[in-house]
Amino acid sequence: MPELVFFSGTMDCGKSTLALQIQHNRSARGLQGMIYTRDDRAGEGKLSSRLGLATEAVEVADDLDFYDHVVQALTAGGRVDYVIVDEAQFLIPPQIDQLARVVDDLELDVFAFGITTDFRSKLFPGSQRLVELADRVEVLQVEALCWCGARATHNARTVGGEMVVEGAQVVVGDVNRPESEVGYEVLCRRHHRRRMTAAGERAAALSPDVLPVD
Repeated sequence: MPELVFFSGTMDCGKSTLALQIQHNRSARGLQGMIYTRDDRAGEGKLSSRLGLATEAVEVADDLDFYDHVVQALTAGGRVDYVIVDEAQFLIPPQIDQLARVVDDLELDVFAFGITTDFRSKLFPGSQRLVELADRVEVLQVEALCWCGARATHNARTVGGEMVVEGAQVVVGDVNRPESEVGYEVLCRRHHRRRMTAAGERAAALSPDVLPVD
């Protein structure tokens, strides 16, 4: 039976790489899919991974109706065997309902990839709706690591190397950016609570040890 599957995880855990692998495996078997993304790090209309792999994709805006878009492709004589959506956390909730309709009414598998929570540990609306509607939610097993070596479970936004907890929910950025830019870092819960980034840890190492204060 066709399924709506949500592959979730923190930043830097291989979600886009897995999306590209699924596309490659199915293409090798003669299947054709529709690939969508939104606000990818490589720019508009790209689905890319940090390993350097990339493919063309349809750039999603709030006014795109997934069901109508797939139906139009089929009506025009195109072949669609599955749908891949990367950066699904940026979708609006009605678009998740449209993806569910693609599965139920068109009987196509839909694979959605995204992070679950934002830099404040709050659910993205798109991710929340996916958790509510998906046939399966798969947490990626490739663990991203906090600077301390523990499993990273939270996404932190950084400015000048310091963690920030205020601002717009969506600000496009990436890990491993220069500290002077708006960037992101994956942290374990302990260090996310303490707002302790890798840059902060380096600074603390130069100071006398103190007990953590919540």
